[in-house]
Amino acid sequence: MKQEVPIERPVVSAYTVPADAPEADGTFAWDTTTIVVVEITAGGATGTGWTYGPASVAALLDEQLSPVVTERDALDIPAAHDAMAHAVRNTGRPGAAACAISAVDIALWDLKARLLELPLGRLLGAARTEVPVYGSGGFTTYHDTHLAAQLNGWVHGQGIPRVKIKVGEGWGRAAARDVSRVRTARDVIGPQAELYVDANGGYTRKQAVRVGRVLAEHGVGWFEEPVSADDLRGLALVRDALVCDVAAGAYGYDLPYFARMIPSVDCLQVDATRCGGLTEWLRAAALAQAHGLEVSAHCAPHAHAAVAACVPNLRHIEWFHDHVRIESMFFDGALDPTGGVVRPDGGIGHGLLLRTDEVAEFRVA
Repeated sequence: MKQEVPIERPVVSAYTVPADAPEADGTFAWDTTTIVVVEITAGGATGTGWTYGPASVAALLDEQLSPVVTERDALDIPAAHDAMAHAVRNTGRPGAAACAISAVDIALWDLKARLLELPLGRLLGAARTEVPVYGSGGFTTYHDTHLAAQLNGWVHGQGIPRVKIKVGEGWGRAAARDVSRVRTARDVIGPQAELYVDANGGYTRKQAVRVGRVLAEHGVGWFEEPVSADDLRGLALVRDALVCDVAAGAYGYDLPYFARMIPSVDCLQVDATRCGGLTEWLRAAALAQAHGLEVSAHCAPHAHAAVAACVPNLRHIEWFHDHVRIESMFFDGALDPTGGVVRPDGGIGHGLLLRTDEVAEFRVA
């Protein structure tokens, strides 16, 4: 009989970090980002997980999930995951509760790998040693000089051969500027680098098709959320009308969401900090593979690096400006994307350690 490794009560904290410049996409604007961190200890090892969302996610996690996982066996992650999903039945899993579950699940996988003294990728079982990334930012609030500097840094500075900018400004009311910014982006990155756009659901169906056909002239190969991710019929219509790939799935909080999304996209996006952690991310990736689709890891690149290396149908990880900046500030062991890939082989677990003292000034909970 195996020896159990009981989990101690999780330690939860939240930090709000000001953006380095005002940021907006097609449908939302912000000037801060909040990261919720959970540290889980068992058997003398500590695993760290995190999600992005309001500080209230920390309170929900501490109140509803911490009692559920405390004293459970740290090695039996599926049992803990299932118990957390049941615990939020009346709260409602999509949204804040799913983010909280995600943070705990990421911490539990890190903890298990540390208990077994293995890199997380080795524990999960690697399918590749290098994980492709794409630079992501290009906010609609950026003037052309700022946009050019960011794109130059990725493509010509770090050698990342694929980048994404935001379009759909003002819920699609600035389409001419969207096209102009895409033209600027192409001029900056040159003819060889891949160019992606993300409308964050800002366009109507026909508008997305009209804009998408113009963007194709500038070599745009990836159109993320051209219409609302809730409009599955619209996503499918846009996908079938355009030559570029249509992607969505960033707001998936459970497996049934991805099952509904798959018939409407060319590539399924999955976010481990929202969908239920690495446990549910792997399930979503398998679901996509069963339907002949690749998956792309949405945001939070350091949370995804190891798990992304463990699925054969991965396309890439989003090297999202805000989260890269925060994760590099908050954790020792941040990855280097030079050459357009990261290599998640930096020690046991996911290889990251929270710089508790250095980031204390940003703590809000």
